[in-house]
Amino acid sequence: MNDISRDELVKKVARDPVHWLAFGFGSGLLPGAPGTWGSLVAVLLFLVIPPLPPLALLLICVPLFVVGIWICGESAKRIGVHDHGGIVWDEIVGMLLVLAFVLPEPLWIAAAFGLFRLFDIWKPWPIRQLDHSLSGGLGIMLDDALAAGYAALILIVLQRFMPGI
Repeated sequence: MNDISRDELVKKVARDPVHWLAFGFGSGLLPGAPGTWGSLVAVLLFLVIPPLPPLALLLICVPLFVVGIWICGESAKRIGVHDHGGIVWDEIVGMLLVLAFVLPEPLWIAAAFGLFRLFDIWKPWPIRQLDHSLSGGLGIMLDDALAAGYAALILIVLQRFMPGI
């Protein structure tokens, strides 16, 4: 089942709520870079939900992360591909984590998006090692949480020393 066709995958995602969530409401099926599409879903959610204090957004991310371990692991198991590129729940939660640390202004949101995507793709130490050593949903979710941590640290420093931007 590792060689699942795109048509078959689209049908599975459309029929199964687990896949629908794991694939970011279908965004993971969009052409190109699915992780980028999933990250954009998080930005859209951030922009349409009522403004929340950073701590509230972080507290929301905790159950999303925990549930994501099961959702992503189960979706990967059902399609027979560990961390299929279309599974983007991890990017959605990771991007929301980063957004909890930025001012809700276009420049900071764009910077959060760019830095998160950079660290999610680059996977600097120890992200790459964890990504290769952990299997299942925890492995899928944890590398994005760590990428979010790297991005958030840089954004915190930038906002501290460049508040007028």
